[in-house]
Amino acid sequence: MADEHGRKWDRCLADTALKTVTGLGIGIAFSVLFFKRRTWPVSFGSGLGLGMGYANCQHDFRSPYLIHGRMVKDQ
Repeated sequence: MADEHGRKWDRCLADTALKTVTGLGIGIAFSVLFFKRRTWPVSFGSGLGLGMGYANCQHDFRSPYLIHGRMVKDQ
């Protein structure tokens, strides 16, 4: 039980960090290319990534019986 909880936290933090950094990068690219170096696309992109990561974590912790990437076979 504790191992699964630890794996969920690790997966949650890694997913949130990845989505936040990706949103930040996309926000920087849009800011430079389309919006004359304004700051709102950067904060919008990183906030969007952080929100998506938070929603995924919330779903992951609220579904305790979901097993990720494993097949359960009847014996």
